Parts: sequence; structure tokens; C-alpha cells
Amino acid sequence: MAAGRVSSPFVRFLISGGVNTLGTYLLYLALLNWLPYWLSYAIAFVSGIALAYALNRFFVFGAPRSEKKAAMLPVVYLAQYLVGASIVYLWVDLLHLHAAVAPVASIAITVPLTYAASRWLFR
Repeated sequence: MAAGRVSSPFVRFLISGGVNTLGTYLLYLALLNWLPYWLSYAIAFVSGIALAYALNRFFVFGAPRSEKKAAMLPVVYLAQYLVGASIVYLWVDLLHLHAAVAPVASIAITVPLTYAASRWLFR
């Protein structure tokens, strides 16, 4: 298993999060061409939940299949979404900064929170 090559679960979490983040960020940027920032963010975020489950289960924590964990992961990401969406809103509407950079600010704050919640869930 690829997870065995990287000993630290947090490092594996960062790697999988990087892959997930890059994919969803590129989707967000593409959607900005047709949709408002808040809808682009929501669509990209939701698309990342399924990828996050697969990466967390197989690569990060090597957890067995569990319907309960699969059902609980969206709760973790709902909390991350609410915090992240608040940061994106603050960045764009209150601080009047560029919408393309807003998710980067969100990620910097939500990653440690999401790791802690995911670790608790998959352990």
C-alpha cells in the first residue's frame, strides 16, 4: 500500500489534501467563468468530499470500509465548508480582495481543523 511509504499520517493527509485541493481549486477557477464565486466554491467543495473519503480511507489512515464513517465524513466537511465559506465571504465581500485567492486563505485555516476531525473519525 502506498500509505506504508510515508510513515506520518499527517504528511499523508497533507499529500492527499494537496491532490484534492489542486483538483477542486482548478474546478473552482473554471467555474468562475460562468458562475458566481459562492456557487463555484460550493460545487468544487462538494466534489472534493468523495475524493477526500477515498484518499483518507485508503491512503491516509488505511481504515476498513465503514458505512458509518462514510456517512460521518460529510459532517466533518460540512463543518469545514461552513468555516471555509465564511472565510471566503469575509475575503471577497468584506475585505474586497480578489475572489480567485479566497480559497487559499480558507485552506490555510481549515486544514488543521479538518485533519483533527478526520483523524478522530478514521481511528
